[in-house]
Amino acid sequence: MRRWPDLTASALAVGLACGAAAASDRPVHRFLDIAVSPDGSRAASVEGDAPPAGYDPLVRTLTIRRLDGGAAVTVPLPCGAETECWPGSPAWTPDGRHLAFALRKPGSHARSLYQVDADGGTLKQLLAFDGTIIGLAYAPDGRLAMLATAGATKEIGATQPGAPVTGDLGGPVPEQRIAILHDGKLDWASPPDLFVYEYDWRPDGSGFVGTAAPGDGDDNWWVAKLYAFDAAGGAGRVIYTPPDGRHQLAQPKISRDGRRIAFISGVMSDFGSTGGDVYTVPVSGGAAVDLTPGARFSATALGWGCDGTLLADVLAGDERRIASLGDGTAPATPRTLWHGAETFETDEWGIDLACPSGIAAVAHESITHGPEIAAGRIGAWKDITSVNAGPAPAFDVRSITWQSEGAEVQGWLELPKGKAGKLPMITIIHGGPGAAATPTFTGPGIYETLLGRGYALFRPNPRGSFGQGEAFAAGNVRDLAAGPFRDILAGVDAALRAGPIDPARLGVFGGSYGGYMTMWAVTQTDRFKAAVAAAGISNLQSYYGENGIDQWMIPYFGKPVYDDPAAYAAASPITFIRNARTPTFAYVGALDIECPAPQTQEFWHALHELGVPTSYAIYPGEGHRFRDPADLADAERRTVEWFDKYLKP
Repeated sequence: MRRWPDLTASALAVGLACGAAAASDRPVHRFLDIAVSPDGSRAASVEGDAPPAGYDPLVRTLTIRRLDGGAAVTVPLPCGAETECWPGSPAWTPDGRHLAFALRKPGSHARSLYQVDADGGTLKQLLAFDGTIIGLAYAPDGRLAMLATAGATKEIGATQPGAPVTGDLGGPVPEQRIAILHDGKLDWASPPDLFVYEYDWRPDGSGFVGTAAPGDGDDNWWVAKLYAFDAAGGAGRVIYTPPDGRHQLAQPKISRDGRRIAFISGVMSDFGSTGGDVYTVPVSGGAAVDLTPGARFSATALGWGCDGTLLADVLAGDERRIASLGDGTAPATPRTLWHGAETFETDEWGIDLACPSGIAAVAHESITHGPEIAAGRIGAWKDITSVNAGPAPAFDVRSITWQSEGAEVQGWLELPKGKAGKLPMITIIHGGPGAAATPTFTGPGIYETLLGRGYALFRPNPRGSFGQGEAFAAGNVRDLAAGPFRDILAGVDAALRAGPIDPARLGVFGGSYGGYMTMWAVTQTDRFKAAVAAAGISNLQSYYGENGIDQWMIPYFGKPVYDDPAAYAAASPITFIRNARTPTFAYVGALDIECPAPQTQEFWHALHELGVPTSYAIYPGEGHRFRDPADLADAERRTVEWFDKYLKP
């Protein structure tokens, strides 16, 4: 249910982000990976135009920009401007003279490694490989490490389309391993029985630390431990295991003196959708220290500053912050270095500073302005691009808060301008559940379309969301639906007080966890007059055996479904299906392994048999995040038509 802009409709199935732009046919230009050269003089970025209603560019370029305002250079790729000719994971050599990157072979999961000069010239192939490669990183002595999966049968990550379910399903699974490039081949530094999710070099180049688990990489991130690996290879050594079996680990970062490892730990529902408290543990192992106990924020990324202080990217209510956490040895009052109602991406693996200059580059955006690259010292960033500049948006946005059962809850209300009278409103429930609706720009797509047609949009962050601290994020443990839904209904009432909303014309829409909650909503209340559920979950009992990521459910339910079937039934929309009266359209990708298609089919079948107006669509070849522009457009069209039919804007 990797760190997507908002799992509302993005990881849900249709690739929708969290904001809306002024009406425009111009695509949004997205910056996916950014890396700053060690001397702070250049930034390399993987970028491209997003398809309408989507997020992921189909055609991507690798661009190198001088941070002093010099000209940008687009690196010529061997496969040109072809779909799936995708560069990724740019990494600078320690001397800043060259840039390495991985390049996908179109129509396959194979990667090659290339190197290019800092000025974009002299392209050179370093390696041809039969599987995926991500996470390139150089040691101080110039050795290049990466995460590589030999013989990959799919792209890495559970949101990617699954491999066809045929043949021997009990055979070995591909493992992602740490590898070091040596004389045109890969030397493996982690063992074949572990899937490594994230890693970091030791400062002296002797080895690595990383999060890893045996078995299926899509399914076992939730039971990953922190390991130490020797650069020469070997079995690996466990440094830290979450003590309660509930918390997940992410973003391992070794201090610049090599003594401590920082990481984020908390209740998280997806690899890459990170949120929790910040911990450190000695490299030699031992007790972990929670640096942010009781914090009212969720850490989402980490990095060590050039001066040895620990930096955290945190979500605090309706704003992002970059905070300093001291030397990482003991809890300290976070010192805010930057804050704003924005969303931004730094390096693929966290906060990346060019030392000793302290220069960073980020792609930042808000609900009202599109992504741009900014560079400079933290808190003093300046834009070095202006590719998404455009007219002012045709809507107003408000951050609103409300009380629900003793907790303060936050959400976003967007109101179209120039519309007379009371407006129909669609409540959009984010995915996850470990995620949040954040101030993210979308441009042409479903949100802009709905706003342009006169709908207000309400995006709540109920209990279980990131942004209010770990206790709030864990508020839906063993209460996956009922408690969060009460928060959402209280938020709907707050939105009715905050804007000109027609209480008789309310809709609900979401995907992934949001699709599940949409299915839950129509079995619990008649307040919503239309619903659209993308990649939802209707029956948690059958879902447990159908999906490819069942380990995510253990932290939330405490036990497998076979040991506590009643708990899963109590949280299943299908249990209460006879209460449903709301017209519901549901859709899903045929190769979705996170929220498989039978869950949508089961919900549609029940509504159809009970005489509730319903429709559903299963899109061939699509996974949890839709990629094909035709499928994205069709899902958007069907969604808008469904709401128009029942809410009459």
